[in-house]
Amino acid sequence: MNRYTTLILTGLFALILFSVPEYAYAMHIMEGFLPAKWSIFWSVLTIPFLVRGLRTIKKKVEDNPSLKLLLGVAGAFAFILSALKMPSVTGSSSHPTGVGLGAILFGPTAMTVIGVIVLLFQAILLAHGGITTLGANTFSMAVAGPFVAYWIFKLGKKIGLPTWLSVFLAAFAGDLITYVVTSVQLAAAFPAAQGGVATSVVKFLSVFAVTQLPLAVSEGILTVIVFNFLKSYNQQELKELSVIGEEV
Repeated sequence: MNRYTTLILTGLFALILFSVPEYAYAMHIMEGFLPAKWSIFWSVLTIPFLVRGLRTIKKKVEDNPSLKLLLGVAGAFAFILSALKMPSVTGSSSHPTGVGLGAILFGPTAMTVIGVIVLLFQAILLAHGGITTLGANTFSMAVAGPFVAYWIFKLGKKIGLPTWLSVFLAAFAGDLITYVVTSVQLAAAFPAAQGGVATSVVKFLSVFAVTQLPLAVSEGILTVIVFNFLKSYNQQELKELSVIGEEV
């Protein structure tokens, strides 16, 4: 791992210090907002992905210890983007997720581990989200989002799209699916009196869309910029992760 990756990691953490206080009022699905049965349900559903992710990270790091700093970059990127929030519907907020980059680099389940760490730190240190809603927030942002981003990127490579476009579409889709799942989670917990869960899903999606669509585009562009930086200065690591080919 070279000095350029160390610089970007340091810069990302520095950005946290200067940017987070401005958004300290915002959060993911907040502490105590979901009924207990739904908090337990989403937590149990997340556990298998977390276990698989721990094994994936352990194997990759054992095979190549130099990937640790790249893992740190993916974590810092997700931490910062998911901390930059815009108020949206009651009990939640709109914000970038930053999970696309880590999913592309290390796979979706590795991003589940990174995501739960990010969300746990935000819940404890920044009052973003909560402990009781950690499972729900992890499933939407660190399970659903990374899996969609990962497979969109893989599909883009398979059909011959330019790498930058595959990265953009992966980050864009990973961001949007997070909010589709969040809308389903909120709708399932609080179905409308008339129309039930389906009506609530439409309501939450329509409100989220106002802020989330432009945020998803912005996240896609930023992810391409960071990915191109890593491709320029960490080409060997990306080849070892099979993210780019030998012809690059």
